[in-house]
Amino acid sequence: MEMKNVDTSVVLSGVRLDNPVIPASGCFGFGYGMNEYYDINILGSISFKGTTRDARFGNPLPRVAECTSGMINSVGLQNPGIDKVISEELPKMRAVFHKPIVANISGFSIDEYVECCEKIDKEEQVAIIELNVSCPNVHGGGMSFGTCCESVSEVVKEVKKVITKPLYVKLTPNVTDIVSIARSAVDAGADGLCLINTMLGMRIDVRTRRPVIANVMGGFSGAAVFPVAVRMVYQVSKATGVPVIGCGGVETARDVIEMMMAGATAVEVGAANLRDPYACKNIIEDLPVWMERLRINSLSEIIGACE
Repeated sequence: MEMKNVDTSVVLSGVRLDNPVIPASGCFGFGYGMNEYYDINILGSISFKGTTRDARFGNPLPRVAECTSGMINSVGLQNPGIDKVISEELPKMRAVFHKPIVANISGFSIDEYVECCEKIDKEEQVAIIELNVSCPNVHGGGMSFGTCCESVSEVVKEVKKVITKPLYVKLTPNVTDIVSIARSAVDAGADGLCLINTMLGMRIDVRTRRPVIANVMGGFSGAAVFPVAVRMVYQVSKATGVPVIGCGGVETARDVIEMMMAGATAVEVGAANLRDPYACKNIIEDLPVWMERLRINSLSEIIGACE
Protein backbone atom coordinates (compact mmCIF):
# COMPACT_ATOMS: atom_id res chain seq x y z
CA MET A 1 0.00 0.00 0.00
CA GLU A 2 1.41 3.37 -0.97
CA MET A 3 1.81 5.70 1.97
CA LYS A 4 0.53 9.23 1.66
CA ASN A 5 2.47 12.07 3.23
CA VAL A 6 1.74 12.39 6.94
CA ASP A 7 2.96 15.08 9.31
CA THR A 8 4.67 13.67 12.42
CA SER A 9 5.95 17.04 13.66
CA VAL A 10 4.90 18.61 16.96
CA VAL A 11 5.68 21.89 18.74
CA LEU A 12 6.61 22.14 22.42
CA SER A 13 6.54 25.73 23.71
CA GLY A 14 7.73 27.06 20.36
CA VAL A 15 10.29 24.26 19.86
CA ARG A 16 9.52 22.28 16.70
CA LEU A 17 10.32 18.57 16.71
CA ASP A 18 10.28 16.41 13.58
CA ASN A 19 8.42 13.78 15.58
CA PRO A 20 7.26 13.42 19.20
CA VAL A 21 9.67 10.62 20.18
CA ILE A 22 12.22 11.56 22.87
CA PRO A 23 14.41 9.05 24.74
CA ALA A 24 13.75 9.61 28.45
CA SER A 25 16.43 10.86 30.81
CA GLY A 26 18.70 8.14 32.15
CA CYS A 27 17.79 5.61 29.47
CA PHE A 28 19.90 6.99 26.62
CA GLY A 29 22.85 8.58 28.41
CA PHE A 30 24.00 11.62 26.45
CA GLY A 31 23.08 10.02 23.14
CA TYR A 32 26.45 9.76 21.45
CA GLY A 33 26.96 6.13 22.55
CA MET A 34 23.69 5.16 20.86
CA ASN A 35 24.81 6.75 17.59
CA GLU A 36 26.86 3.59 16.99
CA TYR A 37 23.58 1.69 16.51
CA TYR A 38 21.76 4.15 14.21
CA ASP A 39 21.68 7.81 13.19
CA ILE A 40 20.11 9.35 16.28
CA ASN A 41 19.12 12.46 14.30
CA ILE A 42 15.91 10.65 13.42
CA LEU A 43 14.80 11.31 17.01
CA GLY A 44 12.54 14.23 17.86
CA SER A 45 14.89 15.24 20.68
CA ILE A 46 16.84 13.67 23.56
CA SER A 47 16.36 14.19 27.28
CA PHE A 48 19.87 13.70 28.55
CA LYS A 49 20.96 11.95 31.73
CA GLY A 50 19.73 13.56 34.96
CA THR A 51 22.31 16.09 36.11
CA THR A 52 23.12 17.43 39.58
CA ARG A 53 25.56 20.08 40.83
CA ASP A 54 28.18 17.59 42.03
CA ALA A 55 29.35 14.35 40.47
CA ARG A 56 27.47 11.32 41.81
CA PHE A 57 28.48 7.67 41.78
CA GLY A 58 24.89 6.69 42.52
CA ASN A 59 23.39 4.04 44.76
CA PRO A 60 25.07 0.76 45.82
CA LEU A 61 24.76 -2.41 43.73
CA PRO A 62 22.62 -4.27 42.84
CA ARG A 63 20.53 -1.47 41.32
CA VAL A 64 18.21 -3.34 38.96
CA ALA A 65 15.50 -5.96 39.45
CA GLU A 66 13.38 -7.60 36.77
CA CYS A 67 9.59 -7.57 37.03
CA THR A 68 6.69 -8.85 34.97
CA SER A 69 6.36 -6.38 32.06
CA GLY A 70 8.81 -3.98 33.65
CA MET A 71 11.84 -3.36 35.81
CA ILE A 72 12.93 -1.65 39.02
CA ASN A 73 16.00 0.56 39.04
CA SER A 74 17.75 2.41 41.82
CA VAL A 75 20.64 4.00 39.97
CA GLY A 76 20.60 7.14 42.10
CA LEU A 77 21.30 9.88 39.55
CA GLN A 78 24.80 8.75 38.62
CA ASN A 79 26.30 11.63 36.61
CA PRO A 80 29.55 13.63 36.30
CA GLY A 81 28.08 16.88 37.66
CA ILE A 82 26.84 20.00 35.85
CA ASP A 83 30.25 21.53 35.00
CA LYS A 84 31.59 18.35 33.37
CA VAL A 85 28.29 17.77 31.59
CA ILE A 86 28.67 21.22 30.02
CA SER A 87 32.40 20.99 29.29
CA GLU A 88 32.69 17.32 28.24
CA GLU A 89 29.36 15.58 27.60
CA LEU A 90 27.46 18.24 25.65
CA PRO A 91 30.29 18.79 23.09
CA LYS A 92 30.34 15.01 22.41
CA MET A 93 26.57 15.08 22.08
CA ARG A 94 26.68 18.10 19.73
CA ALA A 95 29.14 16.32 17.47
CA VAL A 96 26.59 13.64 16.55
CA PHE A 97 23.16 15.10 17.38
CA HIS A 98 22.15 18.28 15.60
CA LYS A 99 18.72 19.01 17.02
CA PRO A 100 17.38 20.80 20.11
CA ILE A 101 17.84 18.85 23.34
CA VAL A 102 16.04 18.58 26.68
CA ALA A 103 18.18 19.13 29.80
CA ASN A 104 17.09 17.03 32.77
CA ILE A 105 18.13 18.72 36.01
CA SER A 106 17.78 17.41 39.56
CA GLY A 107 18.90 18.67 42.94
CA PHE A 108 18.88 18.28 46.70
CA SER A 109 18.08 21.91 47.51
CA ILE A 110 16.48 24.88 45.80
CA ASP A 111 19.91 26.53 45.56
CA GLU A 112 21.24 23.50 43.68
CA TYR A 113 18.31 23.47 41.24
CA VAL A 114 18.77 27.19 40.62
CA GLU A 115 22.53 26.95 40.08
CA CYS A 116 22.30 24.01 37.67
CA CYS A 117 19.41 25.48 35.69
CA GLU A 118 21.09 28.86 35.38
CA LYS A 119 24.23 27.20 33.97
CA ILE A 120 22.46 24.87 31.53
CA ASP A 121 20.18 27.67 30.32
CA LYS A 122 23.20 29.29 28.65
CA GLU A 123 23.83 26.25 26.42
CA GLU A 124 22.60 27.00 22.91
CA GLN A 125 21.52 23.45 22.01
CA VAL A 126 19.37 23.16 25.15
CA ALA A 127 15.84 24.08 24.09
CA ILE A 128 13.86 22.93 27.14
CA ILE A 129 14.82 22.46 30.79
CA GLU A 130 13.17 19.43 32.39
CA LEU A 131 13.09 19.86 36.16
CA ASN A 132 13.19 16.46 37.84
CA VAL A 133 11.31 16.83 41.11
CA SER A 134 10.27 13.20 41.01
CA CYS A 135 13.18 10.79 41.34
CA PRO A 136 12.22 8.22 44.01
CA ASN A 137 15.73 6.81 44.32
CA VAL A 138 17.64 9.51 46.20
CA HIS A 139 17.08 10.06 49.89
CA GLY A 140 16.02 13.63 50.62
CA GLY A 141 16.22 14.53 46.92
CA GLY A 142 13.70 14.86 44.13
CA MET A 143 10.83 12.98 45.72
CA SER A 144 10.56 15.35 48.69
CA PHE A 145 10.05 18.27 46.30
CA GLY A 146 7.63 16.48 43.99
CA THR A 147 5.19 15.18 46.57
CA CYS A 148 4.28 18.55 48.12
CA CYS A 149 2.43 21.40 46.36
CA GLU A 150 4.29 24.09 48.32
CA SER A 151 7.78 22.76 47.59
CA VAL A 152 7.00 22.24 43.89
CA SER A 153 5.75 25.81 43.71
CA GLU A 154 8.79 27.20 45.51
CA VAL A 155 11.41 25.47 43.37
CA VAL A 156 9.64 26.39 40.12
CA LYS A 157 9.35 30.07 41.12
CA GLU A 158 13.05 30.30 42.00
CA VAL A 159 14.26 28.50 38.87
CA LYS A 160 12.06 30.63 36.59
CA LYS A 161 13.84 33.76 37.87
CA VAL A 162 17.18 32.69 36.38
CA ILE A 163 16.32 30.98 33.07
CA THR A 164 15.12 32.02 29.62
CA LYS A 165 14.28 28.58 28.19
CA PRO A 166 10.88 26.88 28.64
CA LEU A 167 10.64 24.99 31.94
CA TYR A 168 8.93 21.59 32.07
CA VAL A 169 8.43 19.98 35.45
CA LYS A 170 8.73 16.19 35.56
CA LEU A 171 6.19 14.91 38.08
CA THR A 172 6.26 11.83 40.28
CA PRO A 173 3.23 9.50 40.23
CA ASN A 174 3.86 8.62 43.89
CA VAL A 175 1.24 11.08 45.16
CA THR A 176 -2.43 10.91 46.09
CA ASP A 177 -3.51 13.80 43.82
CA ILE A 178 -1.45 14.37 40.69
CA VAL A 179 -3.67 17.23 39.50
CA SER A 180 -3.04 19.42 42.56
CA ILE A 181 0.74 18.98 42.19
CA ALA A 182 0.51 19.78 38.47
CA ARG A 183 -1.55 22.91 39.09
CA SER A 184 0.96 24.09 41.69
CA ALA A 185 3.78 23.79 39.16
CA VAL A 186 1.83 25.63 36.44
CA ASP A 187 0.61 28.36 38.79
CA ALA A 188 4.24 28.94 39.81
CA GLY A 189 5.27 29.47 36.18
CA ALA A 190 6.00 26.06 34.62
CA ASP A 191 5.65 26.22 30.83
CA GLY A 192 4.85 22.53 30.56
CA LEU A 193 4.85 19.23 32.43
CA CYS A 194 6.40 15.80 31.97
CA LEU A 195 4.84 12.71 33.51
CA ILE A 196 5.07 10.13 34.79
CA ASN A 197 8.40 9.32 36.33
CA THR A 198 8.82 5.87 37.88
CA MET A 199 6.51 4.42 40.49
CA LEU A 200 7.98 3.09 43.72
CA GLY A 201 8.46 -0.67 43.72
CA MET A 202 10.24 -3.51 45.47
CA ARG A 203 11.25 -7.17 44.88
CA ILE A 204 12.33 -9.76 47.45
CA ASP A 205 14.69 -12.67 46.83
CA VAL A 206 12.67 -15.53 48.33
CA ARG A 207 15.78 -17.68 48.79
CA THR A 208 17.71 -15.13 50.87
CA ARG A 209 14.60 -13.35 52.21
CA ARG A 210 16.27 -10.06 51.43
CA PRO A 211 15.41 -7.23 49.01
CA VAL A 212 16.80 -7.71 45.49
CA ILE A 213 17.76 -4.01 45.29
CA ALA A 214 20.54 -2.89 47.66
CA ASN A 215 18.57 0.29 48.32
CA VAL A 216 15.49 -1.89 49.14
CA MET A 217 13.11 0.06 46.88
CA GLY A 218 13.48 1.64 43.45
CA GLY A 219 11.71 3.14 40.47
CA PHE A 220 9.28 0.75 38.76
CA SER A 221 8.95 1.35 35.02
CA GLY A 222 8.08 -0.47 31.80
CA ALA A 223 4.92 -1.54 30.00
CA ALA A 224 3.14 -2.43 33.26
CA VAL A 225 2.86 1.26 34.27
CA PHE A 226 1.51 2.49 30.89
CA PRO A 227 -2.19 2.60 31.89
CA VAL A 228 -1.31 4.65 34.99
CA ALA A 229 0.72 7.06 32.85
CA VAL A 230 -2.10 7.46 30.32
CA ARG A 231 -4.57 8.17 33.12
CA MET A 232 -2.36 10.81 34.73
CA VAL A 233 -1.50 12.50 31.42
CA TYR A 234 -5.21 12.68 30.63
CA GLN A 235 -6.07 14.18 34.04
CA VAL A 236 -3.26 16.71 34.07
CA SER A 237 -3.60 17.91 30.47
CA LYS A 238 -7.32 18.48 30.95
CA ALA A 239 -6.80 20.29 34.27
CA THR A 240 -3.90 22.58 33.32
CA GLY A 241 -4.03 23.19 29.56
CA VAL A 242 -0.22 23.40 29.28
CA PRO A 243 1.84 21.15 26.96
CA VAL A 244 2.57 17.73 28.41
CA ILE A 245 5.37 15.28 27.62
CA GLY A 246 3.93 11.84 28.35
CA CYS A 247 6.09 8.95 29.51
CA GLY A 248 5.78 5.68 31.35
CA GLY A 249 5.73 2.30 29.66
CA VAL A 250 5.75 3.55 26.05
CA GLU A 251 7.03 0.75 23.80
CA THR A 252 5.28 1.07 20.43
CA ALA A 253 4.00 3.61 17.90
CA ARG A 254 0.49 2.71 18.98
CA ASP A 255 1.42 3.65 22.56
CA VAL A 256 2.66 7.03 21.32
CA ILE A 257 -0.66 7.72 19.59
CA GLU A 258 -2.65 6.63 22.65
CA MET A 259 -0.54 8.86 24.91
CA MET A 260 -1.06 11.81 22.56
CA MET A 261 -4.81 11.22 22.46
CA ALA A 262 -4.70 11.39 26.27
CA GLY A 263 -3.22 14.88 25.96
CA ALA A 264 0.53 14.55 25.41
CA THR A 265 2.23 16.76 22.81
CA ALA A 266 5.42 14.66 22.85
CA VAL A 267 6.31 11.28 24.34
CA GLU A 268 9.40 10.01 26.14
CA VAL A 269 10.56 6.41 25.83
CA GLY A 270 12.47 5.02 28.80
CA ALA A 271 12.78 1.38 29.84
CA ALA A 272 12.15 0.10 26.29
CA ASN A 273 15.58 1.47 25.28
CA LEU A 274 17.30 -0.67 27.91
CA ARG A 275 15.79 -3.85 26.47
CA ASP A 276 16.13 -2.89 22.80
CA PRO A 277 18.52 -0.14 21.65
CA TYR A 278 16.45 0.21 18.46
CA ALA A 279 13.18 0.87 20.36
CA CYS A 280 12.92 4.57 19.45
CA LYS A 281 13.98 3.93 15.85
CA ASN A 282 11.30 1.28 15.45
CA ILE A 283 8.63 3.53 16.95
CA ILE A 284 9.52 6.42 14.63
CA GLU A 285 9.46 4.17 11.57
CA ASP A 286 6.10 2.66 12.60
CA LEU A 287 4.39 5.99 13.33
CA PRO A 288 3.44 6.78 9.69
CA VAL A 289 2.07 3.25 9.31
CA TRP A 290 -0.20 3.67 12.31
CA MET A 291 -1.20 7.17 11.20
CA GLU A 292 -2.24 5.77 7.81
CA ARG A 293 -4.14 2.93 9.47
CA LEU A 294 -6.02 5.35 11.75
CA ARG A 295 -6.44 8.01 9.04
CA ILE A 296 -4.41 10.60 10.93
CA ASN A 297 -2.93 13.24 8.63
CA SER A 298 -1.07 15.17 11.31
CA LEU A 299 -0.12 14.10 14.83
CA SER A 300 -0.84 17.59 16.13
CA GLU A 301 -4.54 17.06 15.39
CA ILE A 302 -4.86 14.13 17.85
CA ILE A 303 -3.37 15.85 20.92
CA GLY A 304 -6.02 15.54 23.62
CA ALA A 305 -8.47 13.97 21.14
CA CYS A 306 -9.91 11.70 23.83
CA GLU A 307 -12.79 13.52 25.48
